[in-house]
Parts: sequence; C-alpha cells; structure tokens
Amino acid sequence: MPPSAELPGFLDSVAPILDRWGYLAIGGVIGVESFGVPAPGQTIMVAASIYAGAGRMNIWFVAIISFVAAVVGDNIGYWIGLRGGRRVVHRWGKYIFVTPERLERAEKFFARRGNRIIVVARFIDGLRQLNGVIAGITKMPWRTFLLYNAIGAVLWVGWWCTVAHLLGVHIVKIMAHAHKYTWVAVVVIALAIGGYAFWHVRHIRRRRARHAATVEESKA
Repeated sequence: MPPSAELPGFLDSVAPILDRWGYLAIGGVIGVESFGVPAPGQTIMVAASIYAGAGRMNIWFVAIISFVAAVVGDNIGYWIGLRGGRRVVHRWGKYIFVTPERLERAEKFFARRGNRIIVVARFIDGLRQLNGVIAGITKMPWRTFLLYNAIGAVLWVGWWCTVAHLLGVHIVKIMAHAHKYTWVAVVVIALAIGGYAFWHVRHIRRRRARHAATVEESKA
C-alpha cells in the first residue's frame, strides 16, 4: 500500500515493485545490484525510507535488510570474481551489461586507490555494483574485504536511510544536488580513512620501537 504522497521523480519507477513485494523487494534488488547486476538498489532503498517516513514501513527493518543484502550481495560478487575471475565476467557479463571495458575501468580505479576504496565504492555508481567482483579477481584477503565492505555498507545505508526518512519527498532535489559533489565526498572520506591508516601505522611502529628499546635495555 503506497504512502499518502506519491514518490517523486525517478523514485516512482520502483513504487510498483515496492508496493507488491515490500521488504522482499528491498533485499532482492539491493542483493542483485551488489554482485554486478545494474539494478536500482539505491533507488529502492531511498523509496522505502520515504515509505517509512510516511508510516508505511519500519525504517529499522529497511536499514537492516538493506545492510544485510548489500553485504551478502557483495560477498557473492567476491566469490564470482575469486572462482571465475575475468573469464566468467567476460563470458557472461554482457548479459548484465558488465562489459570488459567497464570492468577494466573499474579495476584501474580500484588499483590506484587501494583496498580502502571499498569503503567509498558504495557511493559510486559502477563501483557499487562491481567492487566485490573486482576484490575477488584481485584476490584480496576475504577478511579484509568483509571488514571494509561492511563499513561501507553501514555508511551507505545509514546515510541514505536517515536522509530519505527525515526529508521524505524532498530527497529528489537533494540527490540531484548531491551528485554534483560526489567526488568531493569521496575525496574527504578517502582522506579521512588515509589519515586514520597513517596514524594507526605510526602508532604501531612507535609501540614496536618502544618494545625493542625495552628489550635492548633489559639485555644491557
């Protein structure tokens, strides 16, 4: 049952799916988007959050299902990349619009920015759908991928569910302006993550140096 106000703009395209399948639609669409299929995962999550704001869904259920579907979907993508690699993507990717050229561009972007790009990949169209596959192809350790992927999913789901739930139908205008500043947000997040990583590594090195100095003093 739809909310009292119709969904504005492009969000209206997912209304029939959401009206019929409810929470299952959220999990299914976000899940398949997360392992490479170009489905409107972010769109349906925003639409569901607006429904929640209108009292037709529970925002906590929307957020939890979105998070679980995103993480599970990305891990399926990771498995596809790890087991099948480029061969499977090149053979079957055309059926879900994942061309070799698109995969190559995503891989180069991924390689330039390191593992931590997984955190911000959720906010970037193209990388959101392919980050799991690329992580598998490049044989990133699964635990590393799982950690950064979960962090990215929490930030992505938390941001869009909160904003859409609070702002309702006005979210379309905000999203239109937000896309202009996507790269600014990516740079800020990347710098924050890089700063934390630098501080963490320096802290570990200092601790090891102090430990080594203590050992040397005990030998003297």
